[in-house]
Amino acid sequence: MHVLDLTMFWSGQGGGVMRYLRAKNAYLAGVPGARHTIVVPGRLGAQPPEIPGIPIPFGAGYRLPHDPKAVRRVLGALAPDLIEAGDPYHLAWAALRAGADRGVPVAAFYHSDMPELARRAFGDYAQRAAARYVRRLYRRFDTVFAPSRYVAARLGELGIERVIHQPLGVDTELFDPSRRASGWRTRHGIDAGARVLLYVGRYASEKNLDVLVGAVARLGPPYLLVTIGGGPLVPRGPRVLALPYESLPWQLASAYASADLFVHAGDQETFGLAVLEALASGLPVVGCAQGAVGELIDPLVGAAVERCTVDAFVEAIGALAARDPVPLARRARERAQAYEWNSVLAALYGHYADLVGAGALPLPPPERHAA
Repeated sequence: MHVLDLTMFWSGQGGGVMRYLRAKNAYLAGVPGARHTIVVPGRLGAQPPEIPGIPIPFGAGYRLPHDPKAVRRVLGALAPDLIEAGDPYHLAWAALRAGADRGVPVAAFYHSDMPELARRAFGDYAQRAAARYVRRLYRRFDTVFAPSRYVAARLGELGIERVIHQPLGVDTELFDPSRRASGWRTRHGIDAGARVLLYVGRYASEKNLDVLVGAVARLGPPYLLVTIGGGPLVPRGPRVLALPYESLPWQLASAYASADLFVHAGDQETFGLAVLEALASGLPVVGCAQGAVGELIDPLVGAAVERCTVDAFVEAIGALAARDPVPLARRARERAQAYEWNSVLAALYGHYADLVGAGALPLPPPERHAA
């Protein structure tokens, strides 16, 4: 079975979609008879295969495909048995056309809540328009994968019926408490006695980074907010250390394991890969109960605050600091292990087999996946 992923969510600044596709690519390389191709807009002849695309201004490295005929030609030449669309824009429609050309199933993975993003940027009218667009587009797919129950419910509210809850995963060998290193703090000039609150993700408005900045200012010494990411809204503050996007996976893993607590104030996450990576690293998490993050955390592994305010985060962080960190770290790690990539992707591959009518297809041996 040849699975083809098509998305514009691919850039030099990484991101959750890129991590998911790379993990899937590594997993399918071990499945007998499986083949996986990732197609993104950019330069023709690149790896992964790319289609013509131009950089989007202030678009975090994303490119916009501008030649529909070339897209159709490239997809036809690759001859996939199943196509998965990873964004709701030009390439989603291209995936549907290519599927119709070849007579193969076309799935979509709903990585971002487009109506909510539209509301946040442009208001209620834009949200309604985006909801109509999402309904029109996603009803055409054979299956829509939702990474969380929150997203599955949102899609159901829009009248999209062929929805499957398919969580994302984490590499529990890469993200592990053993990656803790005192040199990480030294390298970034962090005092050995600092209590590090870590955030990893995009520097964007929907992440509500101002809440985290306000919380660490209120908490005062010895708390320090360390952020790792890219984007236009770099957090600033007297107790904030903003670091750029980290492209080296083991360095990122070391950052997680060397912090004391993970914080995430985004209230519209569709899954929360960074939260899962933090849990795998033995970090308790304080996050918003709204969105999908609330499905990953509870009092056993951290705190899901009902109101994403500075006061709520200050209270939750202070309460966690008073608890024994050893059982918290153990339970955080156990929570993440339930989402190990091998088991998550085996379930996804089963859905693919159902879609192409291939029945029971061979699975790879059960070794751990390392992305």
